[in-house]
Amino acid sequence: MQQTAPHRFHIILNANSGTVLATGISVEALKALCAEAGLDAEVDGDVETPLMQRVERAVEAGAEVIVAAGGDGTITALAGALAGTERVLGILPLGTVNALAKDLGIPLEVKAAIAALASGVTRQIDVGEVNERVFLHKVVIGVIPSLAAAREHIRGQGTWSSKFAFMRFLLHRLSRARRMAVAINPEDGPEHIVRAKAVAVACNEYEQGLGKVFSRSELDGGRLTIYTLSSLTVGDFVRLASGMVLGTWRDAPALSIESSRAVIIRSRKKLLKVMFDGEVETLHSPLRFKIRPQALTVLVPAGTGDNAQGGAA
Repeated sequence: MQQTAPHRFHIILNANSGTVLATGISVEALKALCAEAGLDAEVDGDVETPLMQRVERAVEAGAEVIVAAGGDGTITALAGALAGTERVLGILPLGTVNALAKDLGIPLEVKAAIAALASGVTRQIDVGEVNERVFLHKVVIGVIPSLAAAREHIRGQGTWSSKFAFMRFLLHRLSRARRMAVAINPEDGPEHIVRAKAVAVACNEYEQGLGKVFSRSELDGGRLTIYTLSSLTVGDFVRLASGMVLGTWRDAPALSIESSRAVIIRSRKKLLKVMFDGEVETLHSPLRFKIRPQALTVLVPAGTGDNAQGGAA
């Protein structure tokens, strides 16, 4: 592919993301690292303005590559604004989990990630959509969102007492959680009623393999994958977690898997608490999911991904 002209970068720094909080990385430090890598970049470290307003400001500024410097929530918010446009999403993984960055092969060390931006190539990936909102990984309903909310509450405390308190809450919540009844209506199959502890709808499919925990290599398969957990006792949780490490998690008796291009999930409840790409939110029922094939252009390190295109910077 023909090398393109150097791009202008607009970096949106989330000062509340996991790595930023842990390392105290500053706007000035990011600017210096960008200059060292030869990156023409504007760094937005505005902590007073809401994130979505900052995203709108970045889009209006005209930069070809808009970079999410933060965690998965920051990346998802920016992806929602860029999906379906000609703008390119760049990623500086400064969160706690950094799920998409790992899937795309983006270095987790800041200096290396900036160097990867400078020499990166573009790739088109799918995005999921639920009730007209873009997600990149998965949306989960059931017991999982309450566990995620508790985890978020203690994040950053780092004390043994807080970790012990979370483990007590986890065991108590798993032992008392009730199954929910939902109707799952996939576009590619018949509607069916399930009673489950949790249902997750993922953008494409998670791999099974030794040490692969919520890992995806195919990000442009054009399918949603629906994971249903009929049971989630403490024993189920341990078996599932160990199965992910050992590469046998698909064999879990409580787990069923199906796929579709679109799916509607209905519940008697008008409002459902969900884990939306790692963030706990409330959505209106029914949940209407669909896949948007290759709707998002992302910047990835050169040589990664089958669909990488010509040099982006």
